[in-house]
Amino acid sequence: MEESNVFMIIVIGVAALIGLWIIFYFIPVGLWFTALLSDVRVSLIQLVLMRWRKVPPQVIVRNLITATKAGLKLNRNEMEAHYLAGGNVNAVVTALISADKANMDLDFKTATAIDLAGRDVLEAVQMSVNPKVIDTPPVTAVAKDGIQLIAKARVTVRANIKQLVGGAGEETVLARVGEGVVSSIGSADSHKKVLENPDSISKLVLNKGLDSGTAFEILSIDIADIDIGKNIGAVLQMDQANADKNIAQAKAEERRAMAVATEQEMKAKAQEARANVIQAEAEIPMAIADSFRSGNLGIMDYYKFRNIQADTKMRDSIAEPPSRPKEKS
Repeated sequence: MEESNVFMIIVIGVAALIGLWIIFYFIPVGLWFTALLSDVRVSLIQLVLMRWRKVPPQVIVRNLITATKAGLKLNRNEMEAHYLAGGNVNAVVTALISADKANMDLDFKTATAIDLAGRDVLEAVQMSVNPKVIDTPPVTAVAKDGIQLIAKARVTVRANIKQLVGGAGEETVLARVGEGVVSSIGSADSHKKVLENPDSISKLVLNKGLDSGTAFEILSIDIADIDIGKNIGAVLQMDQANADKNIAQAKAEERRAMAVATEQEMKAKAQEARANVIQAEAEIPMAIADSFRSGNLGIMDYYKFRNIQADTKMRDSIAEPPSRPKEKS
């Protein structure tokens, strides 16, 4: 009997402890008392309802206490709504306190919008107070005299709180600065002028309003280094000269081929003419024979013709130069 009583007492005690834990879990009396001492008005019913809405009361109450101690008046319902939307309440409250201490105009609605947009609102506030320096990659450009220059720029930017939502990021700023540097160097008459006054690039690029539509405000653009690259103008001239030479060689080869073809054609015509002459000469005896048979040619006429041939052959032999005697080996 006594053992059963002891068992019942243990069971009742454990049940009481579990019940107390459940009560204190859903009714955080300690957190309510801490908020009361910190001059934050929140009831026990509101804390219980936070539990039911899947909102941790510690997050909301602790940030309300922090904001109140910093002199900010925040709305509990807005903080719960931001948490339920997937926002970072701790980062938003810390950013609001930092902005207030830096005399920046940042309200709760803007801070939550920046946070929900995926940007770090606390980092944005810190960048507004302490500007960030961004080093651009080497930018290659060519001046009008054909000399290539390789420039490196250092851009000092400050976060623009009003344009953080929907504004372009660092990549856009770097791309615009690189484009401005290329345009500035390309418009210079000589690379020597660029080397003598590199600040002219900074002034020209800075006046173009490259931070328009971005989440940053460009404070300064400084040319950190300029190196001389290739003589692009000379390279282009050499390439053009080689191209002209190749074209001239191709045209000369075309003319040579046409000349060879013309020569071959003339030789063919000459051979054809010689063949015609030989053929005509071969037909002479037949023509003479036909003239004898038809009575158009007499014997005396034939002898005169042979005498003329002999005289012609003798004159040709006299006109030819004497041949050199062959040397004995």
